[in-house]
Amino acid sequence: MTEVEIRGVSKRYTEAPILKGVDLDIHAGELFFLLGPSGCGKSTLLRILAGLVEADAGTVRFDGEDILTLPPEKRRTAMVFQNYALWPHLSVFENVAFAPRNSGYPKSRIRETVGRALEVVEMAEFAQRKPPSLSGGQQQRVALARALAAEPRLLLLDEPLSNLDARLRDAMRGKIKAICKARKLTALYVTHDRQEALSMADRIAVMHRGVIRHLGTPEEVYNHPGDCFTAKFLGDVNFIPGELGGDGTFRSALGVLPIAAENVSAGPAVGAIRPERIRFAAPGEAGFAAKLVGRTFLGESCEWDFESSGVHLVVREGAPPARRIGETYQLNFEPGFFMALPREDADE
Repeated sequence: MTEVEIRGVSKRYTEAPILKGVDLDIHAGELFFLLGPSGCGKSTLLRILAGLVEADAGTVRFDGEDILTLPPEKRRTAMVFQNYALWPHLSVFENVAFAPRNSGYPKSRIRETVGRALEVVEMAEFAQRKPPSLSGGQQQRVALARALAAEPRLLLLDEPLSNLDARLRDAMRGKIKAICKARKLTALYVTHDRQEALSMADRIAVMHRGVIRHLGTPEEVYNHPGDCFTAKFLGDVNFIPGELGGDGTFRSALGVLPIAAENVSAGPAVGAIRPERIRFAAPGEAGFAAKLVGRTFLGESCEWDFESSGVHLVVREGAPPARRIGETYQLNFEPGFFMALPREDADE
């Protein structure tokens, strides 16, 4: 297991910087995710760690050792690419054997290392097949086996599931997570898919425009994001303009609302609440009146569109009962999940 320390890493290709002094710590044995939109710098940071791109400034240490001065082959990283990057003319065995053979392992150790890696990804029976004869999911498992056979200090995964269909993506998420944990690997996983990050990560760093906007566990970044960009990128959210008071309340067109968390000083702010955290008030329970103006049926749940005092709200309800468009209902915010966020990035 490897501790990774990233300090002040910067990179620019043209006038616009890609990375702006990124600081990050990845714990030993951690499955760490970089999550963000295309062009935010997450893949560039991954390639700097692998030695495929040179940083303009900063340091990267593996267990205290500065690795930016080392050539790629000395860093002991292994990357799983989005497009698999397998050699089509070589067998599965020969693809996976590439790193141990280049490391000068004896033949007996190569056979043992490759066999163990293929067993882990359940591809041992395909050892003599060529990659073009395999499905996309099988090729991705071979690519993962090749990375495991390199016995890396840090496993790097660059959008590894984006070329798979939804069913295979779901299956591979669990497999990758299980393999990383069973082998106690330190892994850095890059994706723009929030479901991948939320379902697999130990911790997530949300990146935007070359900086890390928020860092925490999946529960922390989803339920208590630090800004409006993070709130929107992690899932659907209702934004409510208003004023944060010094008494821990939020004043808006909906009335005076208690807040669970504040990442902004008293004054103009944006209230944020997830659609699944708005509930229908029980009979006799206090709440605010809202008119139902639309619905989107999603099978196991329904999204209801409400208007209240000029504020549009989306409410997500599981196992939804019949509700009538045009009717007025009493709504409440689930305690502990209404946040006050800085107003400046609400439109990003």
